[in-house]
Amino acid sequence: MQRVLKSSLVHVAFGFLLMGGWALFANRAHGWQGAWLPALAQGTVSGALTGGLKKTLEALDGRLAGGLAYIAPPAVTAGSILVLLVLVHRLIGTPELVATIAFPWSVSTLYAIVYNAGLVRARRSAA
Repeated sequence: MQRVLKSSLVHVAFGFLLMGGWALFANRAHGWQGAWLPALAQGTVSGALTGGLKKTLEALDGRLAGGLAYIAPPAVTAGSILVLLVLVHRLIGTPELVATIAFPWSVSTLYAIVYNAGLVRARRSAA
């Protein structure tokens, strides 16, 4: 079971289903016609970002000192993800743009803040 829980494929699938399901819910007032494409797009983007976010934070770890080490990496990833989500959903004409991206962006930003703080603390403890 531990192997399954650590599997990148499981994490990607979970991100796809959770965030795609959220987009489906956020656009439900527009019927299946208005909800399926945002759900598919959000699920795909979230699945792809799941691993990329973690690797980006790890790559940025140790490049900054002081308080910037805590602030800059999550700010960079949060800003990049927000731009990507807005761009994708504008391109496909998502009816409920803000509602569609609010939850995935908030979750990814919170993850980035917490994971990055853990990386900084671990590096400082090891030094």
